Amino acid sequence: MSLRINDIAPDFQANTTEGNIQFHDWIGDGWAMLFSHPKDFTPVCATELGYVAKLNDQFLARNCKVIGLSVDQVEDHLKWAQDIEDIGGTKLNFPIIADEDLGVAKMYDMLPAEEGTSSTGRTAADNQTVRSVFLIGPDKKVKMSLTYPMSSGRNFDELLRVLDSCQLTAKHKVATPANWAKGDDVIIVPAVNNDDAKDLFPDGWETVKPYLRKVKDPSA
Repeated sequence: MSLRINDIAPDFQANTTEGNIQFHDWIGDGWAMLFSHPKDFTPVCATELGYVAKLNDQFLARNCKVIGLSVDQVEDHLKWAQDIEDIGGTKLNFPIIADEDLGVAKMYDMLPAEEGTSSTGRTAADNQTVRSVFLIGPDKKVKMSLTYPMSSGRNFDELLRVLDSCQLTAKHKVATPANWAKGDDVIIVPAVNNDDAKDLFPDGWETVKPYLRKVKDPSA
């Protein structure tokens, strides 16, 4: 079964580069970003992990933990960590799950159930669909997901932007428009009628269309 937005993110136990975890317990009462990789010692993934290490403080400042996943053993992850530091210029500062039995990849619908139960002998091409990102909220529900091909590095600045949007819209009755950045005007959700909007947004709003009402970012 595919995993959709607002589904509960599957819980699991796993070995990581920072020890064993129970995923939901590890998340705690904050946010989490799980991002996966098809194989250790692959070039695009190495650049991604290095870049996320640089951004990790920004995720943590937003009460969001970051965790990687790769279809290999912890020992391989730890060897790869030195390459990641060399490439990215920052020491690996978040855990990487060792999905050597493919269990998490299957649980999160990144691999079909019939793909076996071991990473041994598998190539990156065998695991090419294990290139997903899941943003998970404090309620343990999936708030955003995306999947990129192996040849295209993921845009983690965009993922910070989505995190800002999800956290803002979880707290206020607004949505964010195309290309929104933190501090830009937002949209009053259609479920809020004008009478209620007067209480929520006493400084008023701009009506572009009856269904499109722009208002200042309430968190700015």
